[in-house]
Amino acid sequence: MTTTTAPTAPRALSAARTTATAARVLRQLRHDPRTIALMLLVPCLMLILLRYVFDGSPHTFDTIGASLLGVFPLITMFLVTSIATLRERTSGTLERLLAMPLGKGDLIAGYALAFGALAIVQSALATGLALWLLGLDVTGSAWLLLLVALLDALLGTALGLFVSAFAASEFQAVQFMPAVIFPQLLLCGLFTPRPDMHPALEAISDVLPMSYAVDAMNEVLRHTDVTTTFVRDVLIVAGCALLVLGLGAVTLRRRTP
Repeated sequence: MTTTTAPTAPRALSAARTTATAARVLRQLRHDPRTIALMLLVPCLMLILLRYVFDGSPHTFDTIGASLLGVFPLITMFLVTSIATLRERTSGTLERLLAMPLGKGDLIAGYALAFGALAIVQSALATGLALWLLGLDVTGSAWLLLLVALLDALLGTALGLFVSAFAASEFQAVQFMPAVIFPQLLLCGLFTPRPDMHPALEAISDVLPMSYAVDAMNEVLRHTDVTTTFVRDVLIVAGCALLVLGLGAVTLRRRTP
């Protein structure tokens, strides 16, 4: 007579397990200065480079600098989190962790919490540099600019955690960047207003989260008050980040495919 084992019920999300996972990730990152430099310094260096590329045209820097203040953190967080999560799986660490009383939701939430803490530092550094050292001129509040930059970094974290489930190596994780990030970068309205695009491309841009991140930055650039459009854009970016984190928890694998 053959007996079957009932499938294990999904573990409920635990604050204690989530914070323990976040603390472990932060301890590991503390011993990886190259990763910390990539997350914290590269967006700042890119903004400095951009400022002096448009040294003869400060208005151009003001126009696109705010948008890129959100795009640069999104890209760096996407790269770092996708590779870091994949490394956990290929080394066998992920399988050992999930054999313990640790659910996939705890793991993804812990990673999001750890990288979210670094995203706060990253966004604060980049925003402070752009506003007070590089002379980025925005009409709205610096705090709103920081909020959007932080949400963009969290969105990059969520996307990185999600795509890591479909990569078998770090090289493949990097290959997802042209597929996930580049189309959003081209269609987000950074190079040309979205209403001026071909209708098909405009329709695609309407469902890409980076489009709303750039729109939110432009709202801060042009308006002193919080507009309804800004609130809508911020909520969409935050909602997309949460949705992708949920998908990341569902698709997370113990081992490489």
